[in-house]
Amino acid sequence: MLQSVELAGTAVKLMPLEKIHEQELYEAAKPKEIWEHLPIKVHSLSDMKRLIESALKAKQEGRELPFAVFDIESHSILGSTRFLDISLPNKSVEIGWTWYHPSVWRTRVNTECKYLLLKYCFEELKLHRVQFKTDVRNNRSRAAIKRLGATQEGISRKHMVLPDGYVRDSVIFSIIDNEWPFVKKRLESFLHAASQGNKENASN
Repeated sequence: MLQSVELAGTAVKLMPLEKIHEQELYEAAKPKEIWEHLPIKVHSLSDMKRLIESALKAKQEGRELPFAVFDIESHSILGSTRFLDISLPNKSVEIGWTWYHPSVWRTRVNTECKYLLLKYCFEELKLHRVQFKTDVRNNRSRAAIKRLGATQEGISRKHMVLPDGYVRDSVIFSIIDNEWPFVKKRLESFLHAASQGNKENASN
């Protein structure tokens, strides 16, 4: 079972998700466009409470490790992400359930979050594989994952049924351990450019 950990960068801090984050996460989750391609919809505080309860139950069972994404400059929570499909015997994990308030789309936030998570996976946990999965229609997310340096492996057809009844195909990406040095250098170059005030084209 993965233990709770806090991962801190320059712009963001990934904190273990807790029930006390419910209200702030709900405020961040109000824009409808966040949920367009995700398997659930958050329309109310009750929806957010159920989402967090589900994540914490999966954490207790050792299946997931959820985080709240904290913006260091504004001292506010702006989204969430998590490890899921954890398989320590196979040294693999998926990074998913990632969402942010639209105000930080196409900023360094997603780049730094993924950098912190991947660095922890490959340098601390010594994993072999990190997987990403997204709706085949979600062009913004697909572009963001490719931008990390991940490899598209294929499409899982009719992978899940969404709340509106739509049967979703999912695109599978991965980064493996021997690719991490290249990906790390790539992400660090993006973060350095962002720190110098250059515009990033990061999205998720």
